[in-house]
Amino acid sequence: WWEKYQPVSYTLNNRGGDEAAFSDMVSRCNNVGIRIYVDLVANHMATSNGQGSAGNTCDPSSKSYPAVSYTSENFHTSCDIDYTDSSSIRNCELTGLKDLDQSQDYVRGKIEEYMNHLISLGVAGFRVDAAKHMWPADLQAIFGSLNDLSTDHGFASGARAFIFQEVIDTSTDPVKNTEYTGFGKVCEFLFGNDLGPAFRGENPLHYLKNWGTEWGLLDGGDTVSFVDNHDNERDSQVFLHYTNDKPYKAAMAFMLAH
Repeated sequence: WWEKYQPVSYTLNNRGGDEAAFSDMVSRCNNVGIRIYVDLVANHMATSNGQGSAGNTCDPSSKSYPAVSYTSENFHTSCDIDYTDSSSIRNCELTGLKDLDQSQDYVRGKIEEYMNHLISLGVAGFRVDAAKHMWPADLQAIFGSLNDLSTDHGFASGARAFIFQEVIDTSTDPVKNTEYTGFGKVCEFLFGNDLGPAFRGENPLHYLKNWGTEWGLLDGGDTVSFVDNHDNERDSQVFLHYTNDKPYKAAMAFMLAH
């Protein structure tokens, strides 16, 4: 699964199918009222050598991705992240992945081109992977340059893409999810992080009587809340997930009713 978070190009061709198959899926889903949201990887490019699923090649050591095309000039200088420094979090390499410089008009243009192409195919919006590792002003500029959603796929005239950003804010590092509201929703990781112990029986449920902003959560209008997601169910002992059965279902019911 992690290979999908190491892009070699923005070509729509992977183990799930090619662009024609993707376009057909989106159209069929839209026709029955199901909207598609793309998991957007725009923070970085692959750090692994080899050939991508679409047949494109890259050389991460020289930061060359000819299928986009990106060269070393389009990336930040390689460095390890210091999680006590907000600039380092945004400008250094997440687990060695080559960090794009979204302050450049060229890089922004390539990302906007990719997103607008997906919009033309009928997607309704984007989950922005690793948004925490990009500067808010750069993301705001990119999102503001996107086309309206496609009326050919049943969206109202002037409708905008629904954007929700992965900004993990459950620790003491200086990057806060409040920096990313106003131009998109934010994934509220603290929701599941704090709900898990209560429904696991580690904390009394009556603690939740003032659940919300008093717990440090963002206002609901700014967030996408969840009990777990595709990352947390693999590597967290705090978040509930489907193997927890009844506590998981109870937490889901609480979230949906709150």
